[in-house]
Amino acid sequence: MSWESSKVYYELVNKNINYEMGGFHSCECLLYSLDFEVIQRLQHEDKWTELAYLMADAAKKLEQAGAGLLVLCTNTMHLCSDTITENISIPFLHIAEATGAEISRRGIKKTALLGTKFTMEKDFYKLMLQEKFDIEVIIPGEEEMDAVHRIIYSELVHGNIRDESREVFKSVINKLKARGAEGVILGCTEIPLLINDKDVDIPTFDTTELHAEAAVQWVIQNS
Repeated sequence: MSWESSKVYYELVNKNINYEMGGFHSCECLLYSLDFEVIQRLQHEDKWTELAYLMADAAKKLEQAGAGLLVLCTNTMHLCSDTITENISIPFLHIAEATGAEISRRGIKKTALLGTKFTMEKDFYKLMLQEKFDIEVIIPGEEEMDAVHRIIYSELVHGNIRDESREVFKSVINKLKARGAEGVILGCTEIPLLINDKDVDIPTFDTTELHAEAAVQWVIQNS
């Protein structure tokens, strides 16, 4: 939802389209960017119905403008995916489905999930992975969840990358590994700005990258 991760999506889809198609090809796309101040306020006020209507309205406008596929460039706001899909007729590419497909391809059956506290605590993400891919999902303890959530909202969405915060994430991931996690989902599109495979010794699943790549493959296969 923040422009810090939106710009990464934009770069990834264009690079991947050019890699796949060559020449001067880039991605023909429409971008609807919302005011994140409004979004984060409604999130923390627990006004998910209002948020769902905002997401559905943006989705309808993109479809009316000619979009053939909808990609919601955030993990947390997939809480509103049912309302979105009820209001559009074009395909909707769920970020947890793109992520689960890669985890399953790697043969991992138990993974950790990091993200906003909304994503970690609520079931919408975990259920997709459990029911569609038979992947067990574990989350940090309360204190670690609070730390991860704070770093996302006070630092990462502002593009503030701090070494000490990277160490906090590494510590959280190591504790999850000790609990049996074979990999870790970077389940907030800002987290890969801070953490990647070189920082920890279990595989990381960059949801931004996986979602963008799945969108590119959909476009190529349906062009």
